[in-house]
Amino acid sequence: MTWNDPDALSEAERYESPIPSRTLILNILGQNPQPLSHAEFVTLFNLHEPDAIEAVSRRLSAMVRDSQLTTVGHNPQRYRLISEDDLFIGKVQSHTNGFGFVVLADHPDLFLTEREMRLVFNGDTVSARATGTDRRGRPLGRIVEVKTRQQTQVIGHLQMVEGQYYIQPSHPNAHQPIALEPDQVQAAQLSVGDAAQIEIDDWPTREEYANGHVVEAFSNKVDTQLIIPTTLIDFDLPHVFNKAVLAETNKYKEPSAKDRAGRKDLRELPLVTIDGEDARDFDDAVYAEKRTGGGFRLIVAIADVSHYVKLGMALDDEAQSRGTSVYFPNYVVPMLPEALSNGLCSLKPEVDRLCMVCDINLSRAGKVMSYEFYESVMHSQARLTYNQVADHLAGKADAIPNIPAVHKSIETLNQLFHVMLDVRAKRGAMEFETTETYMTFDDKGGIASIKPRTRNDAHRLIEECMLLANTCAAAFALKNLIPVLYRNHEPPETSRVQKVRDYVKLLGLSFPEKPIQSDYQKIIEATKDRIDAASIHTVLLRSMMQAVYAPENLGHFGLAYEAYTHFTSPIRRYPDLLLHRAIKNHLQGKPPVLEGNQLIAAGEQFSRTERRADDAARSVMSWLKTQYMQQHIGDRFTGVITAVTEFGFFVTLSDLYVEGLVHVRNLGNDFYEYNVASQSMNGKTHGQKFALGDKVEIQVAGANLEERKIDFQLVKQLSSGGKAVREKAPRANTANTPAAKAPAAKAPVKRAPANQPATSQPNAPVAAKTAAEGASTNAPRTGRNSRRKPATQVAPPAVTPATPVQAVPTAAPKPTTPRPSRRKTPGQNANQGSQTVGSKAADVNLVTTPQAEVIKTTPVVETETQVSITAPVVDSVQTTKAPANDQHDATVGKAKAAKSKKAEKGEDKSAAKAKSKKDAAKDTSKKSADKSDKGGKADKKAGKKSSGKKEDAPKAKKKKSS
Repeated sequence: MTWNDPDALSEAERYESPIPSRTLILNILGQNPQPLSHAEFVTLFNLHEPDAIEAVSRRLSAMVRDSQLTTVGHNPQRYRLISEDDLFIGKVQSHTNGFGFVVLADHPDLFLTEREMRLVFNGDTVSARATGTDRRGRPLGRIVEVKTRQQTQVIGHLQMVEGQYYIQPSHPNAHQPIALEPDQVQAAQLSVGDAAQIEIDDWPTREEYANGHVVEAFSNKVDTQLIIPTTLIDFDLPHVFNKAVLAETNKYKEPSAKDRAGRKDLRELPLVTIDGEDARDFDDAVYAEKRTGGGFRLIVAIADVSHYVKLGMALDDEAQSRGTSVYFPNYVVPMLPEALSNGLCSLKPEVDRLCMVCDINLSRAGKVMSYEFYESVMHSQARLTYNQVADHLAGKADAIPNIPAVHKSIETLNQLFHVMLDVRAKRGAMEFETTETYMTFDDKGGIASIKPRTRNDAHRLIEECMLLANTCAAAFALKNLIPVLYRNHEPPETSRVQKVRDYVKLLGLSFPEKPIQSDYQKIIEATKDRIDAASIHTVLLRSMMQAVYAPENLGHFGLAYEAYTHFTSPIRRYPDLLLHRAIKNHLQGKPPVLEGNQLIAAGEQFSRTERRADDAARSVMSWLKTQYMQQHIGDRFTGVITAVTEFGFFVTLSDLYVEGLVHVRNLGNDFYEYNVASQSMNGKTHGQKFALGDKVEIQVAGANLEERKIDFQLVKQLSSGGKAVREKAPRANTANTPAAKAPAAKAPVKRAPANQPATSQPNAPVAAKTAAEGASTNAPRTGRNSRRKPATQVAPPAVTPATPVQAVPTAAPKPTTPRPSRRKTPGQNANQGSQTVGSKAADVNLVTTPQAEVIKTTPVVETETQVSITAPVVDSVQTTKAPANDQHDATVGKAKAAKSKKAEKGEDKSAAKAKSKKDAAKDTSKKSADKSDKGGKADKKAGKKSSGKKEDAPKAKKKKSS
C-alpha cells in the first residue's frame, strides 16, 4: 500500500508495517472541510489488515488525547482538527496535591490531573480544551499549549534523591521540582538543604522534570533573609528598575520656573502632610479654613506624578507592569524609582513641589457645594505624624511645630472631620472595627514582636479628606463624561446575604433580603460591645464583594457612594495616575488618555496587580508568623475562635494576633456536628459546643513553614456564647491533663523543604493518639479532602542538613509531582480544600485528647464558602502608608530498534521496540495496543493518581553532550 506521507521515512524506519503518520492525518483533515470517521480513514488509506485498521483507530484516539484532534457525533464518531472555539485561555492554579485548575473568567474552571500539571507551573497561562467531567462534576481539561510562563526563575532548597539533584521551590503551591546537574551544584558549592536561585533552561514535559542552572547560591543566608526575594519571584513581582527607567528618572531636577508656569501658586498656604512615623513617600497634603458666611474650604493637594511619568516612557511602562507599590513587613517594592517616589514627587517640607489640587467648598453641614481641580505648586509647612496631630488635638503642648497658621488649619480640619462623621453616619457607610498589627524584627529579619497599631482620630481625619477628594474626582468625571477607571464595590450576592441572615437570626437580630449599607451598620452597632463582636463583624465582611477597577460606574456599596474613584495616591497606585492624566487632558482641552477597550483592559490589569500585591504581602506575613510560632511550640496562649469549618476551628491568639487550627481530631471522644448557619461545632455525646467568638486556651502544637500552617492543641474552653465555662474535672481514662511546657523549638538555619506527603489515612473516626503523637500534625485535615497517596510515590527520604556535595545519599525514592495536601485556611481559594501539616515538635509534651468525628449537616459547597475569613477589598482610604510514560499508538508489524528514547514521544515511545519474528511481532502489537488503550483512559478519570508503575514518575532530563 502506498500513500503520500511526509513522515513515511521515519515511519518505515520504526515499523516493519507502517501506518499513516500523525502528520499525514493532520494534513488530510486540514484539506477536508468535513470531519472523517475511522472507517473513512481506512477506506482512504486502503487498509485491509486487521492489525493496521486497529492501529489507525488507536492512533486517532491518541491524537484526540494529545489535543491534536477532537471528535464530533456518534455512530459513527468523526474526527476533526482542534479549532480556536474548542480552546480556553486561562491561568494555571496549582495545588500541592499535584492537581490543579485552569482558572477561566467566563467558564467553570477546568480541572487538571497530576499528569497534565507536569507540563506547567503555578501561574502559567495556557490554552486548554475540555475533555469531559470527573466524578464530582468538574470539567476536565487538557493542556494544548503553554502560552506564557509565570516565572523563569525560582528560589528553593537543594535535595538529592537517588543520586539526582533537585531544587524544590519554596512556594507553598509548588508541585514539582527542578533538576540540576552535578556540575552546577559543585560550581555553586551547594550542599543538600542549601537555598539557591535557579533559572529554568528546559521546561517540563509529561515524562521529564524541568532543568535549570544556578543563578545565585544562598548557602550562608537564613530563611528569614530569603522570604522576600523568594516571594518576589514566586508572585512575578517586578522589583528591579532597568537602566532605561533610571536614565529617564535621573534627568529630572528640582521644579524650575518653567515647571511652575501656568500653575496656581499655593506656596503661601500652610499645607502640611500627615502620615505614619515610618512613611517615606508623602503624596497628599491638606489645608482647611472657615468660609466667610459659614462652611469650610478644604484643599487636598496630591503629588503631580503625571508631570514626570508620561505615556510612552520606559518609566511609564514599568509603572504599568507593577500597577502598585507592594508593602511587605519591613520592606517596600515601590511602583516608581526612589528618586521620584521619595524625592521629586514626595511632598516633603520646605521644598517646592508640583501638585494636582482638589479645592472643595462645603456647607456647615458638610455638604459639598462646589469643587475645582487645577495644577498647582505648593510648599509644605510641616511633616506631621498621626500621633503628633492626635496629641495636639488632645491638648498636648508642643506636639506639633509652633506655626500659628498650621495650628489654625489643624483645628479647622478637626471641626470638619466631626461634621463629616455625621454625614458618614447619615449616609450609612459601614465602619468595621478591625485590629491592624505591625511587626518589629530582629537582626536576621525574623519577627521580634507583633503589636496592635492604634488608630486615632488623626487617621480618620485624613481618611475623610481623601474620601472627599476621591468622590469629587468621580463626580467631575461623570459630569464631564471623562473616560476614567471607577473604583466599584458592588452589593453582596444573594447567597452571601442569606448566610448573614441565617447567622444574625441566631443572635436575635434581623437582616433584610436585600440589605443596604445602613442594615450592615445597624448590626455592627448592635454587636460592638459583645465579647464576640470581632467574629460577628468578620461574618459580615465575608459577605462583601471584592472592589475592582472598571470604566463603568457601579457605585461603592461599602462606603455608600454613588460614584467613587482613586485620585489621592498616584505615587503608589497607577489608576490614580491615570485619573490625573484624564483630568489634566480635560482641563487642557485634549482628547482622553484611554477609552473603550483600552480602558476595560486597564481596569482588569490594575485589579489583577492589586490582588497580586495583596496576595504576596499576605504570603510573607503568613510565613513570618509561622516562623515566629516555631519559637513557641509547647507554649500556651488564650485566643478567640475566628472561623469554624467542618474539620475544626481557627483560633486567633489574643496577645500575638496569630491564627492557627484546632483540628476536630483533637477535640475529644465525641461526634461533632458542623452547623453552617450558627458557625459552630456541636458535640453530639457530651454537648460541648465551639462557636465564633468563644474564648479558648490552646497549646502550640506545630508550625510548618513550607505550607504556612500553624496547629494548636485545645487545652480548655474558657467561654461559650459570651459566658464563662466552668472547668470540669477530667473523666477517667482520658489524656486530658495539661503537660508541662517544653523548651521552645528553634527554627533551623538550613533545612531541606518538607515537601513529601505522608501515608494516606482515614480522617474520622480515628484512634486516640499518645502524648508524643499529639504533637504531630501530619494528619489529613478532613475526610472530604483526605489526600490520596499516589501509587507512584513512596515515603520521602530524610535529608540531613549541610550534606557535602560528594556525599552519597541513602537510598531514596524518586520525587514525584504532588506534595502534601493543604488544609483550607482563611483567605485561601475555596477549591484548595484541606491541608496536611508537618510539625517540628513531635517530642514536645502536648495536651492530647481522644479524637473526634465530624457530622456535616450542610453540603460541602456551602461549608467551603464559610472557611475564608480574609475580607475582600471593600475600601477605605489607606491612611497608614504603608507525567507518566505514556503508551499511545500500537506497533504494527515488526518494530525496529529505537534510535533515541528521548526523541520518541507518544505512540512512538511504545512503538520503538526491538525486532522479532513476524508472528511474534503481530502478537506483541495486539498486546501493546491493549496497553495503549488502557493507558489512555487514565486522564479521563477525575483526580485519579498514577498507575503505580515506577516509570510513571517524571525523569530528570539528561543534558546533551557538546
